[in-house]
Amino acid sequence: MKYEEMKQVNFKIDSKLYDAFASCVREEHKTMQYALTEAVIKTLERRQPKPALEASRFTFIDLFAGIGGMRIAFTRQGGQCLFSSEWDTYAQKTYFDNFGVLPQGDITKIEAADIPDHDILVAGFPCQPFSIAGVSKKNSLGRATGFADKTQGTLFFDVCRILDAKRPKAFLLENVKNLKSHDKGKTWRVIRESLDQLDYEIFPAVIDGDGFVPQHRERIFIAGFDRRRYGALMDFHFDVESAKPQKKPTLRDILLPAVDPKYTLSDKLWTYLQNYAAKHKAMGHGFGYGLPDLDGSSRTLSARYYKDGSEILISQGPGRNPRRLTPRECARLQGYPDDFRITVSDTRAYKQFGNSVVVPLVTAIAGNIIDMVEQFDEQAAGREVRQIG
Repeated sequence: MKYEEMKQVNFKIDSKLYDAFASCVREEHKTMQYALTEAVIKTLERRQPKPALEASRFTFIDLFAGIGGMRIAFTRQGGQCLFSSEWDTYAQKTYFDNFGVLPQGDITKIEAADIPDHDILVAGFPCQPFSIAGVSKKNSLGRATGFADKTQGTLFFDVCRILDAKRPKAFLLENVKNLKSHDKGKTWRVIRESLDQLDYEIFPAVIDGDGFVPQHRERIFIAGFDRRRYGALMDFHFDVESAKPQKKPTLRDILLPAVDPKYTLSDKLWTYLQNYAAKHKAMGHGFGYGLPDLDGSSRTLSARYYKDGSEILISQGPGRNPRRLTPRECARLQGYPDDFRITVSDTRAYKQFGNSVVVPLVTAIAGNIIDMVEQFDEQAAGREVRQIG
């Protein structure tokens, strides 16, 4: 966290309580400051006011919300966010600092009944392997299995139980591009079958953020629509090309004019990265640092960028070591607006932006989904009028 933006609080507690707290902090490998910040956030969570329903094009909820990239995208298309959930304390802080809303914590501990009704469910859920032992046993006995049997114990189960309970018109799920091959295809099979059993028609596509931002970032997006509401005859396409800017953005476009020297690699680290790259090149591997053309695009920004910045290094000319991107440049690389507040340490910021989404790409996808939902709603209204007539 940026200490110049922090307030200092002094308080006294009983010595036995202090000893117990200190022991707990050590066991959980946390600092006292982190643990106290968690406690403050949990206190605020309990007092979160319910958002007033405003005149909006649609409503949505933001699960596994991170720092709010999906929220920005769907809000830009006229949506109102009614609920958000994110377990990471530092991401919660960034979200709160930018939206004035503190996300609820661990989604596994939130009852579906406590989540407001909504039109669209949005979730960048983590990818976990699924156990099929119980499913295989039921199959051998000729018994039907539901999504709970297949997904219990994974965070995808929480997406499913909320879909099942709230029946939103549509959803958008986002994950890594190799989701379909994860765990030898088992993960994708369970996801597809579970959503099908919930009566949602799904449309998956792997889309690269390059063109919206100067970064090659392929992710799988899964749009889903409620068959019980709209029927099974539907045709949806991700149409994002028309939303790209006419002039393709380049890496040079997102760079700051002046950067603190602390982002320049030390001689020791630069030498290590060059030797590491040379060793793997000799072995026929592609591992190494990335020095992209500033008039082109970069590799994918990852959550590990804070370690050495090796995947995206910026050349500073002859005689100078390259440098990392700054957190603000990482924000720009993901398409965040410059008024997005970065109120955590550089290390936390690198992790947060590396785990986030390309905001303008998701904005385009959100537009596709909402256009389709409105088209479906119009068709459904027309059918009702004809039936009445």
